[in-house]
Amino acid sequence: MLFDAALLLSFGGPEGPEQVRPFLENVTRGRNVPPERLDEVAEHYLHFGGVSPINGINLALINELQAELDLPVYFGNRNWEPYIEDSVVAMRDDGIRCAAVFTTSAWSGYSSCTQYVEDIARARRHAGQDAPELVKLRPYFDHPLFVEMFVDAIAAAAASLPAALRGEARLVFTAHSIPVVADQRCGPNLYSRQVAYAARLVAAGAGYVGYDLTWQSRSGPPHVPWLAPDVSDHLLTLAAAGTKAVIVCPVGFVADHIEVVWDLDHELRSQAAAAGIAFARAATPNADRRFARLAAGLIDELTYGRVPVRAPGLDPVPGCLASINGAPCRPPHCVAREDPGVDL
Repeated sequence: MLFDAALLLSFGGPEGPEQVRPFLENVTRGRNVPPERLDEVAEHYLHFGGVSPINGINLALINELQAELDLPVYFGNRNWEPYIEDSVVAMRDDGIRCAAVFTTSAWSGYSSCTQYVEDIARARRHAGQDAPELVKLRPYFDHPLFVEMFVDAIAAAAASLPAALRGEARLVFTAHSIPVVADQRCGPNLYSRQVAYAARLVAAGAGYVGYDLTWQSRSGPPHVPWLAPDVSDHLLTLAAAGTKAVIVCPVGFVADHIEVVWDLDHELRSQAAAAGIAFARAATPNADRRFARLAAGLIDELTYGRVPVRAPGLDPVPGCLASINGAPCRPPHCVAREDPGVDL
């Protein structure tokens, strides 16, 4: 399979206070999220001047991708400018015929993978009959470079703790929670099993035998079960057990989304301080050059028919057919299912 371009496909984020509410309305369209909930989440963005860090990080990552790839690299988002529909039109007008799509999500599952497949299909319909072929690259939660970046981030976070506490710091992984029913949509517990698998790989690489896996950013009606335990609740459990230091690794995120800089760096850090717990947060990949090398490697797997590169771990690897055999993420591997409603 020969590619003449690459597309970085992401979630999107506002670039100013006036964009926050329209952006959130895009994210929640059709989900009947109460206006007061949007107001609450808007405050998280406004705390940072109404600017999400994600777009700047993605632009920096594109610079790294362009240095790694002998291809033009385009940028498109699901929920804000530059919208993927406009990006694919630009690709069509530039004469692009077949592009590899690298998404800022390492996982399988509906919102993590299949929804991006739907975004691609919608953008191609918008561009018309001359739209380029767009091939979504496989999930990469067990790629050696993905693991390596988090291993190094944990080491750096540990080094930031007081020397006397480093040896007893508890390693706590976190990822974005989703409704339990959503975790069944694309295979039994597919998303949560992949997060757990990646956490195990990273913990082993970082030299930790004991660690905890938690979830964050839960929202929606209280009666709807979500993946648990919540990282905030778990911190209280650790405090009650006498834990003096924690290293929080947001393994479920590839960049510093608002859910990282607000939920962890702001709220959880404050909670830890109030409980007398030293707090260190491991960095996400962001625009690390290794992240660009990871993307280039996924493209090479399809271009040259190479066996998927994986960190040594348990067998079988939890994944959909595409993530197991390295096939592109598109039907019949990724069958769109009804969105179970991952609300803000």
